Amino acid sequence: MKYILTGFLCLFLTQTQGQEKEVFATNDGAIRGYDPVAYFDQSKPLKGNKSYHYKWKGAIWYFTNEGNLNKFKSDPEAYAPQFGGYCAYAVAKGSTATTDPEAWTIVDGKLYLNYSKAVQKKWRANQDELIAKGHKNWPGVLK
Repeated sequence: MKYILTGFLCLFLTQTQGQEKEVFATNDGAIRGYDPVAYFDQSKPLKGNKSYHYKWKGAIWYFTNEGNLNKFKSDPEAYAPQFGGYCAYAVAKGSTATTDPEAWTIVDGKLYLNYSKAVQKKWRANQDELIAKGHKNWPGVLK
């Protein structure tokens, strides 16, 4: 029952109503203010510093240091989460949902975020198929 409710929440909870933005962001910025480069270089989520920020695709991205900021600026597509930072599981199922920066996975050099660690567990169980479905659905789920 817990997984049914979690899946339901992931599929139907969205950050905004109407037209979704290309990048999921809160008042804290993209990835809720976490540094996208840190997932790759430090193998963990780290909250960014407001002194190191960059606007890309309509969202503000924060970084822990100037080096990470410069890496992102030189190749944002290499570090930005797939599906605009929306829940990878939800996108695979044809919807969007918010994400938890602590629920993350890197697959084939790409960062994927999930709604929660419970949803992440479901997503990881079948991630290759769900990644393929997500790419077919993206960006069409932004309605």
